[in-house]
Amino acid sequence: MVIKDYLKRNKFTHYLIKRIRTFQYVYFPYFITISLFNTRRLLRAMRINRKSPYEKLREVKNKHKGERCFIVATGPSLKVEDLEKLKNEITFSMNSICLAFDETDWRPTYYGIQDQAVFKKFINEIEILNANCTFIADVIWENKNIPENYYIYPLNLLNHEIYHKKYNTKFSDNVFAAVYDGYSITYSLIQIAVYMGFNEIYLLGADCNYSNDMKHHFKEYGHVDPGFSLARDKMISAYMEAKEYSDKQKIKIYNATRGGMLEVFERVDFDELLKQKDY
Repeated sequence: MVIKDYLKRNKFTHYLIKRIRTFQYVYFPYFITISLFNTRRLLRAMRINRKSPYEKLREVKNKHKGERCFIVATGPSLKVEDLEKLKNEITFSMNSICLAFDETDWRPTYYGIQDQAVFKKFINEIEILNANCTFIADVIWENKNIPENYYIYPLNLLNHEIYHKKYNTKFSDNVFAAVYDGYSITYSLIQIAVYMGFNEIYLLGADCNYSNDMKHHFKEYGHVDPGFSLARDKMISAYMEAKEYSDKQKIKIYNATRGGMLEVFERVDFDELLKQKDY
């Protein structure tokens, strides 16, 4: 006890021990995780390992080359009527969109999820979801008994699990190698859409507006991000990466959301957009 009290009184020693423990319990496990991720990615890319759970992703590379799609997020601005209008479009959606299925016979062409808590809430609905592909992050696959027909993608969380003052992310055009976390499943689905060859991508229901009234979703289901006050800035910082990449590659990403706070992408009127297509 005498030594412990002494160390607490000595500011330099106390600071040093605190730093050592932070490295031991936070940074060191993080570095190990990232090293393993990068090693496995290299082995896949060099085709040394051809038996990874990500092999199915190769089946969808450039499957929709030159086509357009809609990524339907679950912000509060989304309406059931919007889903009805998308029946003739190729669509991606996510998470709690399942809660709208008793109000429409529309179903997303592709479905994605990467949050373990959200997956646990909707596991029954996801199992009977009639989507062409269900994309699921390996952070869920590693902890759940996932059916073989799901498409597992390698989610690189970067340094987002460690506190830092600067938000940062990357953008991947090869999701077989990595999908970079951009603080939202929407960002992951943009990367998957690019990998599949879409060159015209429309975002709908991507409000980026996490108000204090806790109405953050199209259909509320009791899930609140504890860091919601910073969510908008984090997501917008990631979307700026997507914008930079898409501009260089001549890929068009538009925001068809009604209102909201996402101004990174050019806005288009959702209703007028669908009127322009001759069915």
